[in-house]
Amino acid sequence: MYYLEEKMKKEILNVEGMSCNHCVNAVNKAVNAMDGVKNVNVDLNAKAVVVEFEPNVVSLHDIKTTIKDLGYDVL
Repeated sequence: MYYLEEKMKKEILNVEGMSCNHCVNAVNKAVNAMDGVKNVNVDLNAKAVVVEFEPNVVSLHDIKTTIKDLGYDVL
């Protein structure tokens, strides 16, 4: 288990366009469904998405693309 945790990466993404709990739920659901994503925390007030993931399984680019595909801007 410790071996896997060393490979985890944590990124904070600035996301524009989220305005309600529906937005929070949509981003949480979509990003959590991705292989290699271990944790997602959407902060509506800060316009931020904190994601912990395994970069050898899923790329940051793919995570950003998933959020963009929902209609939000990732800065």
